[in-house]
Amino acid sequence: MDMFLDVLVAVLLITGCLMSLIAGIGLLTFPDMLTRMHAATKPQVLGFLLIFTAVAIHLRSWSVVPLLFLAWGMQLLTAPVSAHMIGRAGYRTKHAVKGSLYDDELRQVVDTVTKKQAVETPEVPAEQSKDSTS
Repeated sequence: MDMFLDVLVAVLLITGCLMSLIAGIGLLTFPDMLTRMHAATKPQVLGFLLIFTAVAIHLRSWSVVPLLFLAWGMQLLTAPVSAHMIGRAGYRTKHAVKGSLYDDELRQVVDTVTKKQAVETPEVPAEQSKDSTS
């Protein structure tokens, strides 16, 4: 039984490390920001799950399982949310290649906010702004 668990731990560790390696390679090789974010989050979270499962099996102690589950849960919550926020910021700052998008759902929201801001803050002519500063 110990031999089986050791082999299982080795397979889980190698697979988890390969998933993290794939995430790193994807960050270096994918062409644009959106595909790089996808590569950074999807395999990384699965890789951490496999590594934490291997650690739990290797330690053979139920006392570490809640801690490992908490660590994986935090990774599961933070990686996709941070990638989402980076993606939105990159889209708004024109770093995303919009021609590669299949369905651009954010364009409508950004256009609405931009129009709303233009109505709320009218442009001040350059001559008036010089007069008010002197």
